[in-house]
Amino acid sequence: MGCFLGWHLAKQYQAAGQKGILACSLVSSPALAEIAKRYGLQSEETLTGFKYIGKVQGLLFGFEEALGYLVDPDKVRDKDGISAAIMFLDLVRHLKKQGKTLADYADEFTAEFGAYVSGQISIRVSDLSEIGKLMSALRSNPPSQIGVVPVAQFIDHTKTDRQSDILVFMLQNGGRLIVRPSGTEPKIKFYLDARGQDPKDADQVLSDFDQAVRQLLRQEAYGKQDC
Repeated sequence: MGCFLGWHLAKQYQAAGQKGILACSLVSSPALAEIAKRYGLQSEETLTGFKYIGKVQGLLFGFEEALGYLVDPDKVRDKDGISAAIMFLDLVRHLKKQGKTLADYADEFTAEFGAYVSGQISIRVSDLSEIGKLMSALRSNPPSQIGVVPVAQFIDHTKTDRQSDILVFMLQNGGRLIVRPSGTEPKIKFYLDARGQDPKDADQVLSDFDQAVRQLLRQEAYGKQDC
C-alpha cells in the first residue's frame, strides 16, 4: 500500500511540477526510490521510526514497512491513518473513473517497475548477548555471497553517519538483506527484499533468498542452527 500511495502521489506532484522527497525507513521497500527517480523526485531512507521520517526536509510522502503512512506533511507530520485512508479512497475513485480496479493498478505497477516483494526472518534469543555475537560475526566476517548470488556491496551503518547497528547486504541480482537487532524484543531481524519480472517470479526469488539466508546462518561462523 505504501508504494501504491507513493506512486499515486508522485504522478500528481509531477503533473503539478512540484519537487520534493519521498521517504521511507531503511527497512521498507526499495521500490519507493524507483518511483521517485521515475517521476523526477528525490528519495531518502531514514532510520526506523516516524520521528525520523517526519523530520525529512522537503518531504512529500513517507511510509514505513511496520505500517504507517504520511501523505500530507503540511498538515500532519506523523503517521496518520485517517488522511492515508482518504488518500487511498482518492486512488480508488481515480481508478474507478477509468474503469479500473486495484488489481489493474497492481498490474500496471509491475509493468512499470517490476514486481517487488519483501520478507522477514526473526530469530528470538534467550540471552541478549547472542544478538551482539551474531551481529559481530556478520560484521567481521561478512559473506561474499548469499546462496549462489554474489554480494555486490556491504554496508556497516556503525561506520556511516547513521551510527546505527544495522548491516546491509546489496546483492548483484538487485536483492537486499538488512540485519538489525529489534528495538523492542529479544530478537534479531533480517529484512529481505527481492524483485522479479512478475509476482510469481518475485515470490520464487524471495523463497530462494529466504532459504539461502537460513542456510548461511547455520554455517559454523554464525552458528544459528534453529533458524
